[in-house]
Amino acid sequence: MSLKIRLARAGAKKRPYYHIVVADSRSPRDGRFIEKVGAYNPMLPSDHAERVRLNDERIKHWLSNGAQATDRVARFLGNAGLAPKPTWNEQPKQSAPKKRAQERAAAKAAA
Repeated sequence: MSLKIRLARAGAKKRPYYHIVVADSRSPRDGRFIEKVGAYNPMLPSDHAERVRLNDERIKHWLSNGAQATDRVARFLGNAGLAPKPTWNEQPKQSAPKKRAQERAAAKAAA
């Protein structure tokens, strides 16, 4: 049984609120979970203290028992200092400016 620390959506339509839960990876997103270990309210400003609430002791317990955090939860844990911050890949080359746009930017910088 692989365990995940992930988000489970709650709240009303267009007013999201997420519980941070430990669940079996095979259970549905909003379905059965083992333990609730925090909450995330994306409607609050990013610098608000209540935006992300974590139960540090229980999260450390589950991480030591082999639970894997999802990408978004890993970012929360990294910001809280409970786990190493995840590394993000560079932007794909496909979204980089094309040749002519790069030439125009270089000409503008030179001028």
